Amino acid sequence: MSDIENVKKLREATGAGFKDCNLAIKESGGDIDKAIEILRVKGISKASKKMSRDAKEGVVAVSGNENKTSVIEVNCETDFVAKNEDFTNFVKELSELNNEKNSNLDDLKSSKMKNGDTVEDNVVSLIAKIGEKITIGKAKTIENAGTVNNHYLHTVVKDNISKLAVIVSLETTDNSDTIKNFGKQLSMHIAASNPLALTSDLIDQSVIDKEQELVTEELKNSGKPEDIAKKISLGKMNKFKEENSLLTQAWVMEPKKKVQDIVKELSITDLKIKEFYRIKIGE
Repeated sequence: MSDIENVKKLREATGAGFKDCNLAIKESGGDIDKAIEILRVKGISKASKKMSRDAKEGVVAVSGNENKTSVIEVNCETDFVAKNEDFTNFVKELSELNNEKNSNLDDLKSSKMKNGDTVEDNVVSLIAKIGEKITIGKAKTIENAGTVNNHYLHTVVKDNISKLAVIVSLETTDNSDTIKNFGKQLSMHIAASNPLALTSDLIDQSVIDKEQELVTEELKNSGKPEDIAKKISLGKMNKFKEENSLLTQAWVMEPKKKVQDIVKELSITDLKIKEFYRIKIGE
């Protein structure tokens, strides 16, 4: 086989550029396998340089079923790469593996993919091939006894891959279409309204403290008497908690009602919103 044919074969196998492949073939004496290893080493070098750059684009992928559902975020630098076939194929396989590993990122990164290489090694190879920083971001698996999971994808890129994903876990023995429709609608509501927690007492205290600081600063120079300022502050904080707690949010599809009102109207005695998770690229 001629050097040119070897270079073509190496390019097909690695996706690397003609110049890099030509040099690797010469360095390996025409040995394709050795040339792949040479490019891998060079790829690691290239990848390490790219890791200092920002990766704020990317996709999220959902996998699993109504009993166990997982979501994972994979970041890159540009929206163009987020739609690249090599990138989306990697994310799809990674998503299935993530569901098997229950979103344990340490286990996931050391796990082997279909090509026999670990996830970490595949990330390095993908960086070398595509030429952008690629990182694995947040991941979450929801699996609760006696529940049914629903999910919603917004701005779908391909199949189970999108820019925003929501998983909702509903605790109930009811398996009717009513529950399925509510699960879908609730997922869409969460996508649009971005609640911080199920109820106000579950909102992270650091978030509450930060909001209180902002409200206090806003009222500091208002010129209002201290007792009036305190009442206004309390009102603002109560409103903040109400608007950011899922059960007390205005229902997107009927804003005069709250989510908890819709749950009550369903008249399913054992229905509870057990858990939810929302993830959006760039947030």
